Amino acid sequence: MKTNVGVVFGGRSVENEISVITANQAIQAMDREKYNIIPIYITKEGKWYSGEALFDVSNYRDTKKLLAMCEEVYMKPIYGDTNLYRTKKGFFGKEVVAKLDVILPALHGTNCEDGTFQGVMEFSGIPYTGCNTLASANGMDKITMKMILKECGIPVVDYCWFSDKEWDDKKDDTVARIENKLGYPVIVKPANSGSSVGIRAAHNREELIDAIDYAISFTSRVIIEKYVQKLKEVNCAVLGNYYECQPSVCEVPVRSGEILSYQDKYMNGGGKQSEGMRSTVREIPANLPEESTKFIQKAACDTFRALSCDGVARIDFIIDEATGEIFVNEINTIPGSLSFYLWEYSGINFGTLIDKLIDIALRRKQDAGFKAVNYGENIFAAGGSGGAKMGGKMGGKFGK
Repeated sequence: MKTNVGVVFGGRSVENEISVITANQAIQAMDREKYNIIPIYITKEGKWYSGEALFDVSNYRDTKKLLAMCEEVYMKPIYGDTNLYRTKKGFFGKEVVAKLDVILPALHGTNCEDGTFQGVMEFSGIPYTGCNTLASANGMDKITMKMILKECGIPVVDYCWFSDKEWDDKKDDTVARIENKLGYPVIVKPANSGSSVGIRAAHNREELIDAIDYAISFTSRVIIEKYVQKLKEVNCAVLGNYYECQPSVCEVPVRSGEILSYQDKYMNGGGKQSEGMRSTVREIPANLPEESTKFIQKAACDTFRALSCDGVARIDFIIDEATGEIFVNEINTIPGSLSFYLWEYSGINFGTLIDKLIDIALRRKQDAGFKAVNYGENIFAAGGSGGAKMGGKMGGKFGK
């Protein structure tokens, strides 16, 4: 029997459109002899839709018209219920659109790639590809990611961070702290954005303040990083799980300015936006010394394991060409285009990559079934009153 795969994309994210491209590429690569594909599009307002019209990427030019050709759907947050339901059904219509065997999230950015969606899947108990809730959250947040990697001895550039409220209340002190620790130039980033959204370089105090104000429009926490002036950016994907993984070949994306911008990633290559990350101008495999390539591939796998990742992720590096130092810049737990172009150069075509992602998801679900989720004791049946954690008698602390 075929496996019912729900491909979920879109989302309440500034990367909604990029997610559509990734999903379209994945769907085209999937073997229809193995899989029944159920497309599930999440709008920028958070509503879920399914329907055949979602398979045609040209339909997304007019979203209102597209959704009129689809039906609104939802899932119940009940463990073991893996059905996709119609929000509205006819008098004799079926309530269930499909029973989903596995979910393939092709989601990017906040509210999607940051563990939010993964947590919803955990509630229903449905297998899903990619990183789990914890790995997704830590990977998406550039601050916690760097804290974890630094603790594990994985090199990252110097940085400092603060919240939007701290910026509002202590602007002068925050600027002084940045200047004293990092100096200029610096890179200003929203802590939890992707696709280079909200990122700017700053070479002086005026540019710094403008860049921070811009970054805060996207997030509640900002990270400031020391800018490596003579840099080369190198990317490496990793495939596997938290205990067994393999690196891809490396690539060098070509940037038009000081940073690799949204336009560099998605609008180059003759303006072929519909090709997503594949349209980025890149050098692949990267022309690097063998020693540097091996270091990056090992550090990519170390990063993947340190964050307890699963599926496929892309780790982005910075090489300081003035000193030869190599730093982990960030991880993309659901990379644009699922980084299939890197795996093609590594001898794994896109269809096989999808097969491997689904297999990893199903094995993770199977392994989770062997873990205890119930201690086996009922403190109420045993005559307990809840103990110290409950504050003694029910309602003792919070009651009348």
